[in-house]
Amino acid sequence: MTTFGYFLSSEEHGPAELVRQAKLAERAGFESLWISDHFHPWLDAQGQSPFVWSVIGAVAQATSLPITTAVTCPLVRTHPAIIAQAAATSAALSGGRFRLGVGTGEALNEHILDSRWPPASERLEMLEEAVELMRKLWSGKLVTHRGEHYRVDTARLYTLPDEPPPVYMSAFGDKAVQLAGKIADGYICTSPSADLVEKFHKAGGAGKPSQGGLKVCHAADEATGRRTAHRIWPTEGIQGEAMQLLPLPRHFEELAEMVTEDDITAPCGPDPEVHIKAIKEYVDAGFDEVYISQIGQEQDAFFDFYAREVLPRLR
Repeated sequence: MTTFGYFLSSEEHGPAELVRQAKLAERAGFESLWISDHFHPWLDAQGQSPFVWSVIGAVAQATSLPITTAVTCPLVRTHPAIIAQAAATSAALSGGRFRLGVGTGEALNEHILDSRWPPASERLEMLEEAVELMRKLWSGKLVTHRGEHYRVDTARLYTLPDEPPPVYMSAFGDKAVQLAGKIADGYICTSPSADLVEKFHKAGGAGKPSQGGLKVCHAADEATGRRTAHRIWPTEGIQGEAMQLLPLPRHFEELAEMVTEDDITAPCGPDPEVHIKAIKEYVDAGFDEVYISQIGQEQDAFFDFYAREVLPRLR
């Protein structure tokens, strides 16, 4: 049976507010949490970008829900050995409720330490090596690694959970999905694509869980919700590789000028059937877990709406 979680947006909210939302999500009946991992928001209008590992620590103490990063890039901005330590600590602190979601990242966050942004094929190679290295470190053994992309000298993690954290991988293109099926413990996607889920299963992911996520904008009326979604997340209407290649929020603001309110596909407004229809697309596509993120500041009204009118009907 599909479970339903809440997607905490680090791009929109500060750390204390994210912890508050996590508690509201649990109270409303959501069963798990996603949290985004960014250095920059996509747009200045979103306005936030707290350090995700501090927030995870607080959320782990404030709720009893499983937490997945959606997603962390262990390639450039943060060395995979450091991500391994952060993930191990998060899993230990949460009593095994943490899952490390990984992906090949975006220049928006990663260019801050190295202006050279590797091509997609190289980033996939880096991710495969990074996951291998992190799993070596989660063994608790002394690790020396001399790989093509990363080096580690006599490193050992002393704080470990009872079991290593599962690694879920975000993937959209065919090569990435093939790698996810090969190396990941689960699959992450933000498109309700049955084809991608099937490809993941055929590539070695059969029997492994899949997570899908979407944004919504509950509001007093559809027009208000659509305006809010367009103001804060016009990037949802940007297609292609630009999301991985552009380095600064102002570049996304320039590109987003071509996105109109009519291009916004997120379910907006107060009609539960509109929200349920969008969520069921992920259920019908075969996702085991579906995560919903409310756009904007109307968080309390959203959680009340979903607790009363959406989640009971989905179940």
